[in-house]
Amino acid sequence: MQLHDIDLSDLEGFWTLPMAERDAAFETLRREDPIRHFAEHENEFLPAGPGYYAITRHADIIEASRHPELFQSGKGVNVPDLPQEFNEFFGSMIAMDDPRHARLRKLVSAGFTPRMLQRNMEDVEAAAKQIVERLRDAGPGCDFVTTCAAWLPVKIICDMMGIPESQYEFVFDMTNIILSQGDPEFVTEDENPLEAFLGAGAALAGLMDEIADHAKGKDADDLTHALVNAEIDGDKLTRQELQSFFVLLCAAGNETSRNSISWGLTYLTDNPEQKALLQSDLDRYAAGAVEEIVRLASPVIAFRRTVTRDGVQLGDKAFEEGEKVVLFYGSGNRDHDVFDDPYAFDITRDNTNQIAFGGPGPHFCLGAHLARRQINVLYRELLTQLPGLHASGEPDRLRSNFINGVKHLECAW
Repeated sequence: MQLHDIDLSDLEGFWTLPMAERDAAFETLRREDPIRHFAEHENEFLPAGPGYYAITRHADIIEASRHPELFQSGKGVNVPDLPQEFNEFFGSMIAMDDPRHARLRKLVSAGFTPRMLQRNMEDVEAAAKQIVERLRDAGPGCDFVTTCAAWLPVKIICDMMGIPESQYEFVFDMTNIILSQGDPEFVTEDENPLEAFLGAGAALAGLMDEIADHAKGKDADDLTHALVNAEIDGDKLTRQELQSFFVLLCAAGNETSRNSISWGLTYLTDNPEQKALLQSDLDRYAAGAVEEIVRLASPVIAFRRTVTRDGVQLGDKAFEEGEKVVLFYGSGNRDHDVFDDPYAFDITRDNTNQIAFGGPGPHFCLGAHLARRQINVLYRELLTQLPGLHASGEPDRLRSNFINGVKHLECAW
């Protein structure tokens, strides 16, 4: 793909291209213009912003991530400029800078007690068995995403927060809307996407309020009770902070695990020799398989940062205060300077430097350990109970430049 043909702001065009063409475009950017400026497109709901620089090399993504004082998150982590209240409600701590970010992360982390984490680990194993049995009952030809991949993260997060099973589907539906970027399967053409996102977020916040009201001042082994009652030096989470964290947990926690699991089936189907190697010794290869699935899937395509002062240098580019940079993690995870044969699916490769959970720094994914655990446990269960499981169709991809999502994937065994 020629450099002048690439338009990362074209949601309908570029982001619906076949994955091979998309990968080729990012390879061209890394090679010829790794910090390239793109104009923002106007739409009927948002005016065009001033544009942004696409950061596509692994080394530059790492460097920007290490310096939040130079590349801040508090102006928003999505490309468009949105009201600060919108950013913080949907982004919670990922759309904050220190000291507010450090305070909120510390309070939230205090809720993850050893007792709760241990119970959660056990719950993942029990839930994986249940979900694989559900897949088996549905039979070959079913949708792997909506029957299997989506439900482990939904169940684990809802159970962590003390949300009853009757609300699982509601949480799943609201999450789909929030991260849809207006994909017509989730937001109809006559709807304003921003209003749809706000409505879904408000619905999840209302559910959190109900659960939190029952938890206040009481003791139980779920995260809501821990967060509602957590206190550090007299400081506690406000109700709005709790709501916002729950929306983030539902969105980020569901989508990253769900899409990694979904892409994983495609990768294992397309690479039968790697699947056979994994099945030959799950204890030896499962952890490596998880890292390779996550690297290639890179479920969060990109996060934006905003330059804090004039003269900030990244690569050969000197930025001005207020300029937007967008860190394309999937591109960094395919950088030839870091990964040998980066487009190959290789469960034995060294993935120490993969950045699907974000680069180093304060915004590294808080739930990375849980996500890895879910993918590992579910695939162990799938490959043990249904060793012939494979994708029998192509992934039906989400139309998005933010989430590398799979909406549907037919499977068989």
